[in-house]
Amino acid sequence: MTCRPAVPLVLTGLLLAAVVACGSAPDSARGSAAPAVSDATPAAIAAPARETADPAAARRRVVFLGDSLTAGLGLPIDEAYPSLIAERLERRGQGWTVVNAGVSGDTSAGAVRRLDWAIEGGAAVVVVALGGNDGLRGLPVADLARNLDTIVSRAKAAGAAVVIAGMEAPPNTGPDYTRQFREVYRDVATRHQATLLPFLLDGVAGETDLNQADGIHPNREGARRVAEVVWRVLEPVIEARERTTTE
Repeated sequence: MTCRPAVPLVLTGLLLAAVVACGSAPDSARGSAAPAVSDATPAAIAAPARETADPAAARRRVVFLGDSLTAGLGLPIDEAYPSLIAERLERRGQGWTVVNAGVSGDTSAGAVRRLDWAIEGGAAVVVVALGGNDGLRGLPVADLARNLDTIVSRAKAAGAAVVIAGMEAPPNTGPDYTRQFREVYRDVATRHQATLLPFLLDGVAGETDLNQADGIHPNREGARRVAEVVWRVLEPVIEARERTTTE
């Protein structure tokens, strides 16, 4: 039996039938041979609770804005890495809440459109974990850069600290594309003085025993590894926010 995190975990996102990658035309010829990062939308999506407008609550809220890797496709929601982060935050005893705004099949462009809704009521930290579907579909790197720039700018303007989780493009997109794709995350983080996690799936990608049968989405143990990777970068940001709200 699994244990759900004590920190409140809010499932958020948009029911977008059009994001089912395997049933839609590719965005570019470059990505036509690769599946999207996800092939289904979350089974259950709930809107943020209206009480999240409480400023005090917003000072202890972490929003994970991502795709199926964040939504935990193929796993019970309490085994998705944001839920595992919620468990760690619960142990801190500081009243943190976690919003899982992962939507399967989403691209960086889709996340721009739902950002304001995802952070409705405010957020202390926004973890931006996007780009997997952009890379697998071979979407223009310039579009990814522009979308991430918009997301980070708007999140910071709303008062949130931002963690950017990088992603890697598939090797079959070519060395120039993969290099430019990787550099986008570093450049956006530098420009906005955001915290950078170079690769969300560090130590998990390509490891058969840490992924589901599709070879893309982490299994239970893989999600735990992802949570560890994210936590190493996120914890100092959490500590900094705690200091600023108690001084």
